[in-house]
Amino acid sequence: MRRLRASLVALVLVLAGIVFLDADVQQADKVRPTNPPPVGWVPLWPKGAPGALGTTPEDIPAVEVFLPAANPMRSAVVICPGGGYRQLSIDNEGENVAHWLTDRGVAAVVLRYRLGPRYHHPIEIGDAQRSLRYVRAHADQFGIDKNKLGIWGFSAGGHLAATAGTHFDSGNASATDPIDRESSRPDFMVLSYAVITFEPPYANMGTRSTLLGDHPDSNLVTLLSNEQQVTHETPPAFIFHTSDDPSVSAANAVMMYQALVNKGVPAELHIYQHGPHASGLAQRFPQLRGWTDQLMHWMVFNGWAQGF
Repeated sequence: MRRLRASLVALVLVLAGIVFLDADVQQADKVRPTNPPPVGWVPLWPKGAPGALGTTPEDIPAVEVFLPAANPMRSAVVICPGGGYRQLSIDNEGENVAHWLTDRGVAAVVLRYRLGPRYHHPIEIGDAQRSLRYVRAHADQFGIDKNKLGIWGFSAGGHLAATAGTHFDSGNASATDPIDRESSRPDFMVLSYAVITFEPPYANMGTRSTLLGDHPDSNLVTLLSNEQQVTHETPPAFIFHTSDDPSVSAANAVMMYQALVNKGVPAELHIYQHGPHASGLAQRFPQLRGWTDQLMHWMVFNGWAQGF
């Protein structure tokens, strides 16, 4: 009799395990993308980008999509590499950042935007806005929630990300292109040693002239000084900088943080005492390595990531 009871208990446990396993499988299926992502760089405008001056890769804004094995929170981040609006640091501030995100269960999309001095504003912000619309238009394919889409920028790419967070629209509902029907507002921003202001004395004048030209109109300078464009609708932000950054003054980070707080927008600011510009994920700089842990804590707290 005891053996019979033991056998029945074992059978019940096995059946329960099968039920729980099936439930886990069903849950995993919910967070996996429905289709594999496109391979390589995908043009944001397959028939040619507005304002394109040629057909070379530098004239074709594109995205590269990276999807995690599972995305529990169904979130995604568009990544804007830096480079002073003259070049793109794809390796240090693009694809490796994408892998860092996907390793933590977050979809990532690296943006290759057009650059100056060949292209000036508003071309660059148009590319960034199109990338956000593109991801939202493919949300089901990528297994993400349209309302959990952030943007992460480094240096000049941080300026582009901040511009996207302060200059956006809800989309054109009557557009023939379904991508143009989507909102260009990011749901959150990550600003890494970002250029924020174009106003002296804290502006990076090289970045400013590359984007706006050598003698920009003062109204345009104000428009692209993003600390002056923050409203209560600006998305929450995580801001990282170093006090002795030799290229972009930490005052940029402070001004953006203060502007967000003044408008009641949730924000988190981390300024480290020492560190170079263009540190990326800071894996080579022991004193800075903790900043990405702080970023992940912030994303978890806000429901954009599940954990480490």
